[in-house]
Amino acid sequence: MSSLTPWPRRSKPTIYKHCYDAAAKSSIAVALARATTRLQASATPRLDAELLLAHILGLSRTDLYAHPERLLLAHQLVAYQALLERRAVGEPLPYLTGHIEFYGLDMAVNAHVLIPRPETETLVDLALGKVQGCTFLADVGTGSGCIAIALAVHAPQARIMALDLSPGALDVARANAGRHGVADRITFLQSDLLAALPKAVDLIVANPPYVAADEWPGLPREVREHEPQLALDGGPDGLDVIRRLLEQAPARLRPGGALLVEIGAGQGAAATRLARQLYPAAGVAIQPDLAGRDRVLCVETQRGGSDEGS
Repeated sequence: MSSLTPWPRRSKPTIYKHCYDAAAKSSIAVALARATTRLQASATPRLDAELLLAHILGLSRTDLYAHPERLLLAHQLVAYQALLERRAVGEPLPYLTGHIEFYGLDMAVNAHVLIPRPETETLVDLALGKVQGCTFLADVGTGSGCIAIALAVHAPQARIMALDLSPGALDVARANAGRHGVADRITFLQSDLLAALPKAVDLIVANPPYVAADEWPGLPREVREHEPQLALDGGPDGLDVIRRLLEQAPARLRPGGALLVEIGAGQGAAATRLARQLYPAAGVAIQPDLAGRDRVLCVETQRGGSDEGS
């Protein structure tokens, strides 16, 4: 690998044209070797290099290994280098490829939305366990729409209202719903938490911002600098948005309804105290994720109790 000549570093992809005229016969193997060297600052340089090249060529990673001798065209090299430069400065891989898998579904993403995480699938699992008998659901802070769409795909009887404050996020969510054939069962609303919800629902699910102020500097650079702060910043203790959501929810839940809220790994005790103060007659529990960390606050209201919705 040391004998390979690294690609030049530039700030704008358009100036690579002449550089690639001489390298137009670069093979997949050579391109990947150079790219891996360029991405050494990444935690997974080779994987990143492969995923980006597969994206550019419209191939699988298996195809790359099956045909390492395949020659790349000049315009493919230029496009590849442009993505490598963006990845080298920390832009998240899903924003570069434009999609990520969540709950077995391919979701389009861009810089308007938080990138779906595997731990949020715990929230979907719990919601699907409660969705039988539920007619109307609300997904608060829908972002890419990943939670609402996963629920709509697996619970075809449900009608879902997906709310988000960001118009850009709602555009992404609508497009994802259309791609997965569930747009007719999801209503998208611009809303600050539950403010625009037109009726009480049986189930509220939410993945709100919950990063505390003192946690912000410790976030990975690609999260801190590239993902939307609106979807991450939970205020001084990380619970500002969760607190407001818990305060609003009683009036938006039908009798016997439930509230499922994703929380930070160390927020279980504080979130439980908040919920018990606001829902004294409800069942309150914390569900861990697969790694055993606090992940979902579960509040189940009682029919006829003082905490039920109208």
